[in-house]
Amino acid sequence: MIPLVSVENLSKSFPGVKALDAVRFDLMPGEVHALMGENGAGKSTLMKILAGVYRKDSGEMLLDGKPVDIQSPAHAQSLAIGIIHQELHLMAHLTAAQNIFLGREPRKAAGLFLDEGQLNRNTQTLFDQLNLRLSPSAMTGDLTVARQQMVEIAKALSFRSRVLIMDEPTAALNNAEIEDLFRIIRQLRSDGVGIVYISHKMDEIQRIADRITVLRDGTYIDTVPASTPMPDVIAMMVGRRLENSRKTIPQTSGNEVLLEVRGLNRGRVIRDVSFQLRRGEILGFAGLMGAGRTEVARAVFGADPVDSGEVLVRGQPILLTSPQDAVRAGIGYLSEDRKHFGLATGMDVEANITLPSLSRWLRLGMFMNRAAMRAVALQMVETLRIKTPTLQQTARLLSGGNQQKVVIAKWLVRDCEVLIFDEPTRGIDVGAKNEIYKLLNEIAAQGRAVIVISSELPEVLQLSHRILVMCEGRITGEVRGDEATQQSLMTMATSREQETIRATQ
Repeated sequence: MIPLVSVENLSKSFPGVKALDAVRFDLMPGEVHALMGENGAGKSTLMKILAGVYRKDSGEMLLDGKPVDIQSPAHAQSLAIGIIHQELHLMAHLTAAQNIFLGREPRKAAGLFLDEGQLNRNTQTLFDQLNLRLSPSAMTGDLTVARQQMVEIAKALSFRSRVLIMDEPTAALNNAEIEDLFRIIRQLRSDGVGIVYISHKMDEIQRIADRITVLRDGTYIDTVPASTPMPDVIAMMVGRRLENSRKTIPQTSGNEVLLEVRGLNRGRVIRDVSFQLRRGEILGFAGLMGAGRTEVARAVFGADPVDSGEVLVRGQPILLTSPQDAVRAGIGYLSEDRKHFGLATGMDVEANITLPSLSRWLRLGMFMNRAAMRAVALQMVETLRIKTPTLQQTARLLSGGNQQKVVIAKWLVRDCEVLIFDEPTRGIDVGAKNEIYKLLNEIAAQGRAVIVISSELPEVLQLSHRILVMCEGRITGEVRGDEATQQSLMTMATSREQETIRATQ
């Protein structure tokens, strides 16, 4: 069988970085082919070349066995190649139908006016093919992330795509939404569509993929069946086997309480939340999506107002009217959306690391000590092992794991004693995850205090000295990290839901 797409000896360089070096890859009709590798391995670069976003430097690309040079995204679409980026590219103020056929809207006989009825009918046909219960006239901004992703899939299929590239498609989906996505993927596979699936979630890969291709540092490593044991795949990704050692729980009961929250309330999303965080402790927050974990973090950081409650740092109440108040009190917050709320993506690495602490290097009220700033930034790059060609590298060009390290660096430079990490490894590969885990443990061992919010229960279990579980805005359980299990955490995470079910029976 001739591959839908194949590449041989494909290379691509950017200033200071060789992103791809003689890479090969192929995709068969009706196949889900997983592309795996650490952040910075070259996965996204390869896919952007296939989608026409980047032009290759050298190498050969074949479509249905014939050479092709994809020159632009529009050219890729005309060749039936579609891509769904991790960050969705939809216009919130348009309907689902308008987003899908933007620039290709059907017109009435005179050609002057859009045919809204035909537009919605064409969209409904696509939704029916996907067995998707969604109104073509629904405003995109009102849809959940999962529904927006389905609109993106429908948009790609509207070009009659035979090749569909999915980049971290489940990053923001819950379990039910993931199942719905997998149903659609299986349907597309049965229709002969070839799917390139990029994900760091090992369990998903084994469930949905047929083959796995591994890249490392921009080079091709191997292509193996999806049934290959994941430790072997991980070893190919990182060039070594990773140790998954269980932490030892420190005796923090007598340590100073750095952060205390008393009776925090905000509508129905935060309901009477109280807890303590001690020096040297990693406190995990577990729960299902919508449980209120992020809302608590944002409230403690002063990003959202509260109806009532009190936040104390080292025993002293603090007034939180803005994030600046929290930072002055020694609290740093790493948002789950690092690109929008954690980084100035258009600025360089040095600027991002030093930005929250600029007043430290201000001389005579108007001159910046640039040499001192550069020395501190360089020290952080070396200490946290941030992979960047120079301090002047633009932050958006770094891999996800290195972007996360830059955010951590800026709060360490600011000397925050309390650090809140919201989904610290979302979109980060397995090798970078282990580096982040080591870093969090080192931060706690230095005498700081850490809160980790994660939707991945194994991550919470591996990192946390103590775990709080939330459901429907309340804390429904607390357990030591070495005594917790996934089952016990899930029981507490659904306790309010289970009470509601019992009440209605």
